[in-house]
Amino acid sequence: MHEITSIIDTAAMSNKRLNITLPEEIIKKILAVPNKSKFIAEAIREKIDRQEKEALDALLCEGYQATRAEDREINEDWEPATLEKWD
Repeated sequence: MHEITSIIDTAAMSNKRLNITLPEEIIKKILAVPNKSKFIAEAIREKIDRQEKEALDALLCEGYQATRAEDREINEDWEPATLEKWD
C-alpha cells in the first residue's frame, strides 16, 4: 500500500511584517481584538473582495447597456411567437 502525503504550499501561507500607520480612533477600536494581524488581514481581504465584485458588477452593467438595443430588437422579432397561443 502506498502512503499518500499532502504537500502544503507554504508560500501561500507565509506572512510578511508590515509597519502601517492607522488613525487613533481605529486603534482604540481594535485594542481588545486578540489577534490584530488576523483581524486586519481579514478586513483587507473583505474590502478587496468587495471592490473586485463592484468592478465586475460595473463591467456587467456596461455590457448589458451596450447590448440593450440589440436585445430589444431580438425580443421584438420573437414577440409574435412568444405571444402565439399553442392550443
